[in-house]
Amino acid sequence: MFSSEKEIEIRYAETDQMGVVYHANYLVWMEIGRTKLIEDLGYTYAGLEADGYLSPVTDLSIQYKAVMKYGQKATVRTWVESHERLKTTYGYEIFHEDGTISATATSEHVVVKKANFRPVSLKKVKPDWDAKYTEIQRRKK
Repeated sequence: MFSSEKEIEIRYAETDQMGVVYHANYLVWMEIGRTKLIEDLGYTYAGLEADGYLSPVTDLSIQYKAVMKYGQKATVRTWVESHERLKTTYGYEIFHEDGTISATATSEHVVVKKANFRPVSLKKVKPDWDAKYTEIQRRKK
């Protein structure tokens, strides 16, 4: 399975009054992981946008397992869980330096035309990118 990893140094501003990473920051880390995966495959989200397309989140699921705190380092592992005609589901594991899983998650995305937000197949706008996602997806159809 192809995956990407990105280390994140947890900043004080990402924690709550208890010193625990605030839950919404995991979503930011997932975006960082997704961007890294795309770049590791040789593409850029900025390039997709420059061509007039966006890839909004249509569904998100996250399961919190163990707290993370200021001063620790988190690693985000990201992969393509499944890739279909109009949607891509990414999988994530966020874990501590010792390998303890802090959170697992999935996010579902579609590609839309920036001008009208109408869904469009990635295969139509970026056939090589689509082929790569089809090749590396974890759950083969």
